[in-house]
Amino acid sequence: MKTSARNQFSGEVTDLKHGAVNDEVTLRTPDGLEVVAIITHGSAKSLGLATGKQAFALVKASSVIVMVDVARQQVSARNCIEGTVAAVTTGAVNSEVTISAGSAQIAAIITNDSVERLGLASGKAATAVFKASSVIIGVDQ
Repeated sequence: MKTSARNQFSGEVTDLKHGAVNDEVTLRTPDGLEVVAIITHGSAKSLGLATGKQAFALVKASSVIVMVDVARQQVSARNCIEGTVAAVTTGAVNSEVTISAGSAQIAAIITNDSVERLGLASGKAATAVFKASSVIIGVDQ
């Protein structure tokens, strides 16, 4: 699989909550990282999602918010992945921040002002945050 999404997580569906319109899908990677997605019930059905099924989750780097010094319970977004800044690549306006969380690498595109304001640098603790509705779920055919 090749996509333009910088953040790709492969794993197993460990929980699936059905709603009238949307379903909540929890995907767990082999090293225990959980990613929660909200997708339409129709999409979950057409993908054949069920507990135990292998799937992947995609998140665009521009959908990831970087936070420091924040408690998970203070954030409404379902996906809060704590880690350490592995790299900061600065551009003219925006920077790419890579957060290492176990074996996962999560890329975020944020403004240079935000990098400076948060004091982001290699080795600093940071949290990658993204809404469940920003996650795309897929399966291999």
